[in-house]
Amino acid sequence: MTIRYLAILSVLLIAHPKSFSQQAIVLSDSTDIPELSLDEIEIRASKDNLSLKRMPASVTLLSAKRIDETGVSTLADITALTPGFFMPDYGSKLTSPVYIRGIGSRINSPSVGLYVDHVPYFEKASYQFDFFDVERIEILKGPQGTLYGRNAMGGIINIVTRSPLEYQGTRLGINAGTYGVIGGSASHYNMAGDNFGYSLSLNFNHREGYYTNTFLNDEVDQANAVGFRSKLAWKISETTTIEHIAAFENSREGGYPYALLNDSLRVPEEISYNQPSAYNRSLFSDALVLNHRGEHVEVQATTAYQFLDDRQSIDQDFTADSAYFVVQEQQQHMVSQELIVRSPSEKRFGWLFGAYGFTQRFDKQVDVSVYQRNMQLVKAYDTDITGAALFHQSTIRDLLVKNLSLTAGIRLDFERDILDYTYDMEVAGNASNVTDTIYPDLSYTEVLPKVALTYRFGGSTVYGVIAKGYKTGGFNSTFYKEEDLFFNPEFSWNYEAGIRTGLFSNTVYADASLFYIDWKNQQIYQQAYYRDNTPAPGSLLKNAGRSVSKGGEVTLKSIPYHGFSPVISYGYTHAVFTEHEVDAETDHAGNFIPYVPRHTLTMQLNKAFRLNHSKVLDKINLNLLYRGMGEIFWNIENSYSTDYYGLLDMRISFVRGDMVFGLWGKNLLGTEYQSFYFQALGNQYVQTGKPVRFGLNINYAF
Repeated sequence: MTIRYLAILSVLLIAHPKSFSQQAIVLSDSTDIPELSLDEIEIRASKDNLSLKRMPASVTLLSAKRIDETGVSTLADITALTPGFFMPDYGSKLTSPVYIRGIGSRINSPSVGLYVDHVPYFEKASYQFDFFDVERIEILKGPQGTLYGRNAMGGIINIVTRSPLEYQGTRLGINAGTYGVIGGSASHYNMAGDNFGYSLSLNFNHREGYYTNTFLNDEVDQANAVGFRSKLAWKISETTTIEHIAAFENSREGGYPYALLNDSLRVPEEISYNQPSAYNRSLFSDALVLNHRGEHVEVQATTAYQFLDDRQSIDQDFTADSAYFVVQEQQQHMVSQELIVRSPSEKRFGWLFGAYGFTQRFDKQVDVSVYQRNMQLVKAYDTDITGAALFHQSTIRDLLVKNLSLTAGIRLDFERDILDYTYDMEVAGNASNVTDTIYPDLSYTEVLPKVALTYRFGGSTVYGVIAKGYKTGGFNSTFYKEEDLFFNPEFSWNYEAGIRTGLFSNTVYADASLFYIDWKNQQIYQQAYYRDNTPAPGSLLKNAGRSVSKGGEVTLKSIPYHGFSPVISYGYTHAVFTEHEVDAETDHAGNFIPYVPRHTLTMQLNKAFRLNHSKVLDKINLNLLYRGMGEIFWNIENSYSTDYYGLLDMRISFVRGDMVFGLWGKNLLGTEYQSFYFQALGNQYVQTGKPVRFGLNINYAF
């Protein structure tokens, strides 16, 4: 009933803007105006510094204000806030796949790119981290390979944190909640003189856990994390700046609240396994960015480094029996360099040239205890990945007619993978070396084109784009058969048309798009098998024949009226295999692609109560957020799925000057759902969704 009232109220406010269109500017906060003036905002992820109104792509921008209103604290919290975006919240920070419009990858390299303060995140193990002092999140949907290359088939997520050149002040925050949740943050931004800015931000979070392992009588998913970020920004001149950004997070968490699925009742049993599991990670990122904006040319040079050191220990059978236990340790060093030379964005003929190179080294060791066979397996993987690219993009504005723009781009992308693999086995105390080899390197060279048309009229923008998507192949990190050693690249062609416009005298911002994605050799998650075809611990990627994803998305956002600010977003994704013949007896053609919600829906309603005559409070802000998603199939056989479900969150904030006291609740309807399902070792497992939870937060800025 609450959802129904929220939906009706949102629709009424959006459908009857005429009565308040002349009052809106008077009633709006200045902080609300950027939310409704999105067309004028520069999208930094575009690399050519285009404003949103000139972007030939579907873009979602989450401002700091909306991030705070919706309680976004990790990447998983963005699910459904932008149509077609889904990040299942399960396992641990190691398992952090992202799906946009049906494109994603559960294991190995991601299919959706992530950049945080100019640093590329190449591994999903680094995707799930705690947000603090985030200025904006930009999500570009569809293949972005022309400008970003590898692993940008589904799109790009660009996260930007505050800069001391744009904001000065001190911020303190603390939050607490049920299930032992407590956290805090502190940050200071300042200028030393007129041209040099510096900042330091600290953050910590603690959680007792939402799930209990009944066998050990302990919480499965307790977590602790601490992090910091520092920025040094030097404005050398009016046209040139240098910025250094360093960030670090150390997290220690339990994980894997997986329960056996009772096959006859189709309900999960209690979480009950005999060996505690954990995931510990240290993540460090560093970037040095040079920006020069001259009258005739702009230059941006970015040097980035990321170090990841983690350890996973996991009871692989998730039962009270001692069957399998796996310990995985890995270290990653990634260095990248990018140079972009471009014309100023306001020129009629815009151009961009870029060069990119990176090197990524993995040192990974996996220890598998197979108790039933009295066997110990030790596998070591030393992987070197190097890549380079040259890319160009040009835009001609006022082509043939005024306000018609043509954008064309191309990228030459090269990558090489080398694997040094060692496999040792110990059975009943007798040790032997199974494999010690350097496999022939895998090399990939690809050309990635893009063509787009954009037309602006009367404050509206329509666009159409055709782009090629590409994700490299590589070595599987788990394999027991030679034919499972590697997987091939996947390719896609993306066709999209969209419109951004103002409705009802520009009191409602509307963003709508249609897309069709045709891709082949899709990399599909599979369970690993021993050479005798019995189930083995671990998973790997194999290629499907051909797949199609098609659908549409729409977002409606109203200007504030008497303090009300509604937002509605909906996405429909129909993603299926069109060719996927496994063998003579098994053909998955026509089945839905796993991990892809067919529907994503967000309804957000904000209400600001101004207390002009109160000496205690200045304002009360109320935020209701409903997010719905489903149906979701969890395997390629489509034998198990989660029906559509909805989650209702609420936040109420009491504002007095620079002090904000807030109360929040999540999953207030107590919705029971399953956030993940998988098959392993002949069993079925599920993770249930997080329960009802409440908390408070206090923030102070001065």
